[in-house]
Amino acid sequence: MVSPWGCWWSSVTVLVLWVARLSAAQYSSDQCSWRGSGLTHESHARDVEQVYLRCSQGSLEWLYPTGAVIVNLRPNVAPPPGGRLSVCVRPEADSRGSNVYLERAGELRLLLSEGDQALRKVTCFSFQEGALFIEALPQHDISRKVTAFQYELVNDRPAQRVPCQPCSDADVLLAVCTSDFAARGTIQGVKEGAEHTSVTVVLSQLYRQKSRVFAAGGGRVRRWTGRVLMPLQCRVRPGEGEFLFTGSVHFGEAWLGCAPRYRDFLRLYQEALKQGANPCQVDAK
Repeated sequence: MVSPWGCWWSSVTVLVLWVARLSAAQYSSDQCSWRGSGLTHESHARDVEQVYLRCSQGSLEWLYPTGAVIVNLRPNVAPPPGGRLSVCVRPEADSRGSNVYLERAGELRLLLSEGDQALRKVTCFSFQEGALFIEALPQHDISRKVTAFQYELVNDRPAQRVPCQPCSDADVLLAVCTSDFAARGTIQGVKEGAEHTSVTVVLSQLYRQKSRVFAAGGGRVRRWTGRVLMPLQCRVRPGEGEFLFTGSVHFGEAWLGCAPRYRDFLRLYQEALKQGANPCQVDAK
């Protein structure tokens, strides 16, 4: 399944990579995120800052951008067998003041222009394509410029399920064990946006969740509420009955994967349990 996320190019003078004076490397406290300021070398605006990030997800915030920043991703994550690692980037709101390139062997390809960042679209590229080279644009006033984005590493598998295609029994059993979230609940509302469909759900049982995308409600009977996203071409309507919701979390948003009727999942799970073929055990009842 191809993520809703694409990739970058254009050319720029590469001489800055070799002629510019490299400033001292800076590390974030957790080595997942970095926050810096161009004011540290505003007087020599051709400086290039080297940044090393070693996590599978994090963020960058560059205040008052001047010069350039090279972001070297060095996460301790291996690609899946037969697959590869990709990096996905999503600009924050009002990110501006620079262009973002891919740099490899001294050559640059434009990834996100300053104008592209305003759209806040997720953009992806292969981990092997190089480092991020963020170059500040000439500015008369840098006081209100901030370049900021989140990044995530994604395992691209060679054979992934086609969007909107029903999951097989094996897909469902694996999804409930390995997805970023798995829950039992009902659909309360559906809203189609410009780029995706948002589904409001109420959950009666939460097997797991990542990044707390579902919030617990009050009352004597515990419930969780939240929303899951799906591609526009995947049609869904509010209706009666319970579902098993599974999927992945990207940039703090839940994306729907396998979602069979709960009664069908329960039957499937109980049969697999009798045969010893279930990948994991959940409190299904």
